[in-house]
Amino acid sequence: MLGICRGRRKFLAASLTVLFVPAITWIYLFAGSFEDGKPVSLSPLESQPHSPRYTASSQRERESLEVRMREVEEENRVLRKQLSLAQSRGPSHHHGNHSKTYSMEEGTGDSESLRAGIVAGNSSECGQQPAVEKCETIHVAIVCAGYNASRDVVTLVKSVLFHRRNPLHFHLIADAIAKQILATLFQTWMVPAVRIDFYDADELKSEVSWIPNKHYSGIYGLMKLVLTKTLPSNLERVIVLDTDITFATDIAELWAVFHKFKGQQVLGLVENQSDWYLGNLWKNHRPWPALGRGYNTGVILLLLDKLRKMKWEQMWRLTAERELMSMLSTSLADQDIFNAVIKQNPFLVYQLPCFWNVQLSDHTRSEQCYRDVSDLKVIHWNSPKKLRVKNKHVEFFRNLYLTFLEYDGNLLRRELFGCPSEADINSENLQKQLSELDEDDLCYEFRRERFTVHRTHLYFLHYEYEPASDNTDVTLVAQLSMDRLQMLEAICKHWEGPISLALYLSDAEAQQFLRYAQGSEVLMSRHNVGYHIVYKEGQFYPVNLLRNVAMKHISTPYMFLSDIDFLPMYGLYEYLRKSVIQLDLANTKKALIVPAFETLRYRLSFPKSKAELLSMLDMGTLFTFRYHVWTKGHAPTNFAKWRTATTPYRVEWEADFEPYVVVRKDCPEYDRRFVGFGWNKVAHIMELDAQEYEFTVLPNAYMIHMPHAPSFDITKFRSNKQYRICLKTLKEEFQQDMSRHYGFAALKYLTAENNS
Repeated sequence: MLGICRGRRKFLAASLTVLFVPAITWIYLFAGSFEDGKPVSLSPLESQPHSPRYTASSQRERESLEVRMREVEEENRVLRKQLSLAQSRGPSHHHGNHSKTYSMEEGTGDSESLRAGIVAGNSSECGQQPAVEKCETIHVAIVCAGYNASRDVVTLVKSVLFHRRNPLHFHLIADAIAKQILATLFQTWMVPAVRIDFYDADELKSEVSWIPNKHYSGIYGLMKLVLTKTLPSNLERVIVLDTDITFATDIAELWAVFHKFKGQQVLGLVENQSDWYLGNLWKNHRPWPALGRGYNTGVILLLLDKLRKMKWEQMWRLTAERELMSMLSTSLADQDIFNAVIKQNPFLVYQLPCFWNVQLSDHTRSEQCYRDVSDLKVIHWNSPKKLRVKNKHVEFFRNLYLTFLEYDGNLLRRELFGCPSEADINSENLQKQLSELDEDDLCYEFRRERFTVHRTHLYFLHYEYEPASDNTDVTLVAQLSMDRLQMLEAICKHWEGPISLALYLSDAEAQQFLRYAQGSEVLMSRHNVGYHIVYKEGQFYPVNLLRNVAMKHISTPYMFLSDIDFLPMYGLYEYLRKSVIQLDLANTKKALIVPAFETLRYRLSFPKSKAELLSMLDMGTLFTFRYHVWTKGHAPTNFAKWRTATTPYRVEWEADFEPYVVVRKDCPEYDRRFVGFGWNKVAHIMELDAQEYEFTVLPNAYMIHMPHAPSFDITKFRSNKQYRICLKTLKEEFQQDMSRHYGFAALKYLTAENNS
């Protein structure tokens, strides 16, 4: 660092020499050319020997000055050359390697620090510009628990990834719910130079459960106190963030502030931007002790190694125990205890400029912190009202937040050039699989989709499920895109049991869905519906991937494999649970078929019984599903027999059979090679038959397909010849794979296909 400062002083001195020496020389010469207030020409042509003013001494003086001018010009030329060489080398040679460093606080200078009321010690430029190595890993810790916080933290991570230029290591203190959601999200996000480690928040509860807390964050709002104990012992420093933070700059700028810590400073905090700790918000308001306005803990810089040496654990515990004797509980969770410790030990804190935590709470004074958009570094939505908080500039802040909320996360999968990445087995396997594909193959895009990793956010909304005591519960499984969203309320009215849905959406559509769901009384009253977002990527609708995601995340022993545009009969949920017992599904390989019908009417008086359905079938109001366009798909169900059946009956597999079935949760997955329209269910039923599942039709069950506009994929199938050719190719390859896997028994599928 000292070398950099010396280099800059040399650079400045050389620059001044280049600029001022010629100027001073010319001023001197020009002034010396005046005698008696009249100019004297320096041109040799005008300096005639016969002039009365001309003398031998003045001639010698002029010649001496001209020689000196030429010497100065030559010196300037050499200096300019040295300066250009120094600029091209840059400061990296001071570090003994070729890794580039860059200043993290250029453009802020002393003026912004003074405006924020920060005393940063040395006010020289060299003291204010610590560097962060290009490939230095930045460590970030976040406490995250529950479904809502798991959703909020994604927006924070997006804002950090958008601006970052360094590798990142996230340390997530998470409960079981958040870990399941975020582990899947980051695994499928596959962002280069990002590492994730999880720490079990539930194991830490005993460390802080003795502290009564009135804050809405609950027990998890106290866990930042135990980070010195929780995080790895070899981790020296970390940035700690709340989930309701949005970054408007590179987080490396904040990481660089660690270099400014002096003496016993171990906590970097921004002053609280409300009067909370002044105790004047209302009558008898009695906050915890704090230094002045106190500090906000939404953004913390922790020097972990020094905190451990200071016995931080003992320090905060003794302080909390003493204050709780009179305060009884915390109002602002860990923030109250941090402030009480700082009140007793003010030397611990390094006060960060306020733009590192612009707080949008109800009583905020944050408007005094910024004058321009460029001042903003971190926005903190620390009000329970979040985006609805009152602030003069809230619309600007809200738009900035929404930018990252709806930003396509796939665009953040960018490499950090020049920085080595840790080996990722999943990424390497994916690249190997893709490299084996022939890009000149006309069906390349179809084949590629099979290996595409779609970013997946499980349990996008709150989910609760109480297992049935008799172990007969059934989950309805389906998938959908934005154009089928209107079916959700109707399905929830028809099916009271648990539901697992995979939704294929963009980031912006996911937020539209969230607003739709939160505005629906029907959907908000149902907590046993798992909504799993699979983010859009590629040109095909990955129908079987979606089904697999929904299947994989059910909590019941059985599942009803349906489609989103079908409404189950009223009472089907209870009927299926009884059928599971009756047909001993737990101990036999059975697929229970729910007969499918359809209507062409958008408004239908839904039949409440089998007798009413048969009447509507006879009247032409209902039809057996796809009887007029794809008879083979459901013909083996034997609707003629179903009309009079009173007991379950067995049917045999036939070519192109694709019924909707109830199976155990351990049934095989759908084949991902089939995307868009065509053969996606047919292949799955064929696999069930190959594994010797018995197909049994339920006599008193039914479902009805509701009309809708044709999907984009069926339109492509009908209009694009190459699409149909590729589907046929994939179908043949699937049948060959079946023969290799199941041997002689699978030959019937090839025979049946040739005969159909």
